[in-house]
Amino acid sequence: MEVVIPVHNEESVLADSARRLHAYLSGTFPYAFRITIADNASTDATWRIATDVAGELTDVRAVHLEHKGRGRALRRVWSTSDADVVAYMDVDLSTDLDAFLPLIAPLISGHSDLAIGTRLSRGAAVVRGPKREVISRVYNLLLHTTLAARFSDAQCGFKAGRAEIVQALLPRVEDEEWFFDTELLLLAERNGLRIHEVPVDWVDDPDSRVDVPRTALDDLRGMWRVGRGMLGDGALAPVRRSRADPAGMARQLPVFAVIGVLSTLAQLGLYLLLRLMLLPPLGANAISLFLTGIANTAANRRFTFGVTGSVNALRQQLEGGVAFVLGLLLSSAGLALLHVLAPGAGRTVEILTLVAANGAATLLRFLLLRAWVFHPRRVGGPQPLQLPAIQHDVPQEQNR
Repeated sequence: MEVVIPVHNEESVLADSARRLHAYLSGTFPYAFRITIADNASTDATWRIATDVAGELTDVRAVHLEHKGRGRALRRVWSTSDADVVAYMDVDLSTDLDAFLPLIAPLISGHSDLAIGTRLSRGAAVVRGPKREVISRVYNLLLHTTLAARFSDAQCGFKAGRAEIVQALLPRVEDEEWFFDTELLLLAERNGLRIHEVPVDWVDDPDSRVDVPRTALDDLRGMWRVGRGMLGDGALAPVRRSRADPAGMARQLPVFAVIGVLSTLAQLGLYLLLRLMLLPPLGANAISLFLTGIANTAANRRFTFGVTGSVNALRQQLEGGVAFVLGLLLSSAGLALLHVLAPGAGRTVEILTLVAANGAATLLRFLLLRAWVFHPRRVGGPQPLQLPAIQHDVPQEQNR
């Protein structure tokens, strides 16, 4: 994950906030991360503090922009990020950091495309003045009534998205300032993408740098522009997702099922062939399951769980063999029970019994592969992000 902190003249809080965020992610976050401080045209000591903090802490970098605009800063960093998930949060850390994992989890699992913190849904705990509360609710009400938005809180400074999704949307987003993320969300909804919402604990920053009247006016202009066009040319081509991207059961189970059907057909074919060669039922079942089990484990390793390369391949085949043995015991027990209860059963009943027993064995095998053999922590999990060379758009006079 790459989390961006966009800043403009935030010398008083930047260092403490960056250190606090870094300490929190280092101590509790289960995935590799990078923090990018994006200084957009500060005129105080913000840029110097940003570079000092980047030099002090690992996995922190600083980027300088010549022109102001939160959207401009996010676009600059997100469009070139090599992370799987990109995020941002306000420098005042108004949002409780314990919301980070609930925000990121549905993106890592593949359940959602974007995720936002919300202060306006049940479960949120918010401390702020009545003026900003009214402005926020009126703004979101206007989005719902005029642009048919379905997300509850467009302005919360706590958002994330799958990098490939965000990078596909960015060229269509026109705004460079405060309306940027609202436009991004509207465009995402227009393209049928899934937006996950996380109720957050949020405490208003009394020293906020936001110019509320100007921001409200800019937001209204943005709504007018988007509403006038209704994003008519905003439809995107289907976004291709990497085969090896993090995914949860929603993607794994269908792939496993397809491989399982093919494996079952292959196993039944081998079983019938071996029975024609006069092997007994239990022997034919064992040999056919063994041969197809090796191919099944290899196929699931590559396509269901996205594991490639030769590292741990032998160990995973052996552990897959344990799942094979349990499946063999289950299906063999079904055949043995059939011949005890119905010794004269025909070949059709035998095949149906084998299919039913293999179905139960397949479910057991999937659970073992997912929870044990190919669990993310046992196949290496997310690798540390390699920080790219830091590029600073600093004036030549400052360079000298």
